[in-house]
Amino acid sequence: MKDIHGTSNRILEINLTEKKSYTFIVEDEDRRKYLGGKGLGLKYLSERMAPGTPPLGEENYLVFMMGVLMGTSAPCSGRFAALTKSPLTGIMLTSSCGGPFGMAYKTAGFDGLLITGKSEKPMYLTIDENQVKFMDASHLWGKDTDETQDLLGLDKNESALVIGPAGENKVLFANIASGHRFLGRGGMGAVMGSKNLKAIVAKGKTHKIIPHDPEKLQKIVKRANKYIKNNHFVGGLYKNYGTSANVTICNTGGILPVNNFQAGSHPDAPQVSGETMAEKYPSKPSTCKPCSIGCGHKGRHPDGSMHQIPEYETVGLLGTNLGIFDAGRITEWNDLCGKMGMDTISTGSVIGWAMEAGEKGLFESDLTFGNPEGIAETISRIANKQGIGKDLGQGTRRLAEKFGGLDFAIQVKGLEMAAYDPRGSWGQGLAYAVANRGACHLSATTMALEVFMGYLNPHTDRAKADFVKYFENMFAMVNSLHTCQFAAFAYILEPPIVKYTPKPLLGLTMQYLPHIALQLIFINVLTGLYSSVTGIKMPQKDLLKAGERIHVLERYMNTREGISRKDDNLPDRMLKENRVNHLDKKPIPLEKMIDAYYKKRGYDKNGIPSPKTLKKLGISLDELPVAIRKTEFETITG
Repeated sequence: MKDIHGTSNRILEINLTEKKSYTFIVEDEDRRKYLGGKGLGLKYLSERMAPGTPPLGEENYLVFMMGVLMGTSAPCSGRFAALTKSPLTGIMLTSSCGGPFGMAYKTAGFDGLLITGKSEKPMYLTIDENQVKFMDASHLWGKDTDETQDLLGLDKNESALVIGPAGENKVLFANIASGHRFLGRGGMGAVMGSKNLKAIVAKGKTHKIIPHDPEKLQKIVKRANKYIKNNHFVGGLYKNYGTSANVTICNTGGILPVNNFQAGSHPDAPQVSGETMAEKYPSKPSTCKPCSIGCGHKGRHPDGSMHQIPEYETVGLLGTNLGIFDAGRITEWNDLCGKMGMDTISTGSVIGWAMEAGEKGLFESDLTFGNPEGIAETISRIANKQGIGKDLGQGTRRLAEKFGGLDFAIQVKGLEMAAYDPRGSWGQGLAYAVANRGACHLSATTMALEVFMGYLNPHTDRAKADFVKYFENMFAMVNSLHTCQFAAFAYILEPPIVKYTPKPLLGLTMQYLPHIALQLIFINVLTGLYSSVTGIKMPQKDLLKAGERIHVLERYMNTREGISRKDDNLPDRMLKENRVNHLDKKPIPLEKMIDAYYKKRGYDKNGIPSPKTLKKLGISLDELPVAIRKTEFETITG
């Protein structure tokens, strides 16, 4: 066992076309400016990939980055980041996963993996501390994600990233599996499939991570775990009932998607809540490792079989959004999507679009709201590009461009919307519209402040730009350290100044004096974790500035792909229609909020980061990058 003090700073780069691999070292300045995880991944993509690179072309990169906290005792530190150019949206795509691959790869002695090129034939990679093997994958091609992981014959020190049939067939929202966790959104599985890459196996546990200051780390870990345990949401609801506890909150708040986002609540919603499923399917933890929250659960069904309890997004998009309130059927479709290697959010959204388009005579389909018949078959057809699956696998934006119905194609920038209706949460509407990867709920989860916790009035534009910007910066930083965003909420909500300030007073301050309220947020758990592991002292303002730099870099990379104000929008349904069971008094004032957001961000009126903003953050993509010193790494063709 070899020791790694803080970080290995060792990145592996593989060219599938040439069957060659190299290693290089993370520069000290890059580590300070971009932290790790998502941040460093974006930096490396910006240096290697020209604007206009085809997402399914061999020039595209797949990047997997391990955060600095992985392999330590930091809570919820088993997560890693992945990045590429999305075939669904045509812009930058970042994702976070808590599967076991990250830990195996990190303990093999690496902090990151960059893959480009394309293999002539189906193949898989095996990586250990000394070499990369290029292996024939003809016997794995066509297998689902469960079968593939079984056939790889992984030992206790190995973990894998794999694609299913959807990735092989380049379905534009195919995902990548690691264990029972997924890099879920935007089509990363299609990029992997386009490279004829079926799997990546890492053989770890040859390196041990030694924090710079172990004693300080343990003190901070103790406080962090206390915050998580005491927090009502992460230590209570999510620990006991999983993220599907959100069903009850969203149904009450009127932001639960029903029948392709036509309604925001439904009287049958409690049938698929986390509380109901916990009672119906006796469960045990089945989550990311290591994890201090335990929001993932596996439940026993009446026939004795065990299945993952569906996450809230799956229940929302593959359940209530289709008018389905049968937990058993939703579980069946969740399992099927997992085996096929396909994002449940986009899958549910395209099926919801097909149901409504069928009603309106725009699209020929037997799928109807409230009827489970044909849904499993449709999921299989999408994954295998058969029948209507050929069109549905293109995503709702392309569907609407071909058949009509753009007003009820529930997407932003081509990415299907997560399960929170912004008509009942205006800040979330702004967050969806300006999010770098599309209609993403993880860029800035303002619905938590508006609906879950009730700090902000959900039907006003006041202060929304302030909090969207703040949480975008914070979560970009969190996904670069890398840890769980749920844990981060506990870290900012549990310190005494936030926890014990009377809620009405805190809410008024947040709504009318947001600049003061934001100064009351302390993230010293995160700054302490980072410095105790790496030895790099980063005060709160510098850590948040790094998050801002990472977010704005991603935005700038997107603008070079053609993204501008025209793309920072919401579907017409959200701007012009009421929820059928909620009489919305007035439409979302999106343009006004975007103006305020651009001003605070330092973007021009078209949403392009200004030269002044880029200079302030030290971002320059117009200069040639400094040549990276690479060392050839041993490769073996099997």
